[in-house]
Amino acid sequence: MPRDEVEAAYFALLRAREELDALRRYDEYLLAEAQRLRRTTSEGEALLDAVDRRLTRALRHTDQPMAQAVTARLAVIGEERARLPERLEAAEAYVLACEQEHAHIRDRR
Repeated sequence: MPRDEVEAAYFALLRAREELDALRRYDEYLLAEAQRLRRTTSEGEALLDAVDRRLTRALRHTDQPMAQAVTARLAVIGEERARLPERLEAAEAYVLACEQEHAHIRDRR
């Protein structure tokens, strides 16, 4: 068996594992980002409760756009997280296939 074929299978396996790891890190990021956005919103509301509303008049015009932006971002995060299990499953299956292919080629040598 040519060494190039074994190396190619090995590097395909490494790339597949990197992709799987990247997807797992992305899932962790999405979860942390959603938590951060919710925390920021609730902390901002708590801070605002301690201030006289007459004094925050200059800032009020930004409340609705910011709330809409956070809601939109949370929706996108939710959509991404809903698709992620399927992507992770496919990546795991691909890693397994690469491992089997590499072992098969290596053992034929």
